[in-house]
Amino acid sequence: MSDAPANEILFTYGTLRLPQVQLDTFGRVIDGDDDVLPGYTVDYVDIEDPHVVELSGHVAHPIVRHTGNALDKVVGTALLITEDELDAADEYEVELYHRERVRLASDRDAWVYVAH
Repeated sequence: MSDAPANEILFTYGTLRLPQVQLDTFGRVIDGDDDVLPGYTVDYVDIEDPHVVELSGHVAHPIVRHTGNALDKVVGTALLITEDELDAADEYEVELYHRERVRLASDRDAWVYVAH
């Protein structure tokens, strides 16, 4: 990609954690930190985009939904990425998801893809 600094945090909980998806999307495999997204739960949706299904190897993909309940949480990985890589992640995600800003249990602000 570019020589821009990796200064964006993307919280991943599904297929963006897979090495083959990261290689295709970001051009590299990214080691992340374990983290937790409070106030959300995981559901599953069927993906119709053939490229995404072939790349991930799965038709059913996880998707998170905001509940606001402090007892709900999603376990995942925080990836430190560049703005260009964040744009590439936007391209990878299908229309069932949108990106929003959240606060992780580690007290870091991050982007996450959630249900529309």
